[in-house]
Amino acid sequence: MDIQELKGQDYFIQYDPESVTVSFKGELSLDGASDYKPIVDLLDEVASLEPPHITLNLKQLEFLNSSGINMLSKFVISVRKKKTIELLVTGSNDVPWQQKSLKNLEKLLPTLKLQLE
Repeated sequence: MDIQELKGQDYFIQYDPESVTVSFKGELSLDGASDYKPIVDLLDEVASLEPPHITLNLKQLEFLNSSGINMLSKFVISVRKKKTIELLVTGSNDVPWQQKSLKNLEKLLPTLKLQLE
């Protein structure tokens, strides 16, 4: 799988196959599941390769609405079902929504590694 990018008016998402990292930048406030489908498809495609680890880099994601949090939660649950992928989520203590919301992902996947910097 090659480097892939998704761009919207307020966001930029890039997948780097070398590091198996999906990086999110900007603000994600899309309208529901249908608008998040391209992002879900990208995440599912990465997970379908069953790499030993996947990193979600959210450090530069300044805003994520409830539909986006739902999308991330469903992805974490899908990774949990595979049982072979270690998931690392990196975030920033400087982005208010991340401290509270990202900690909830650990409840969905106890082996998830969360790094807030």
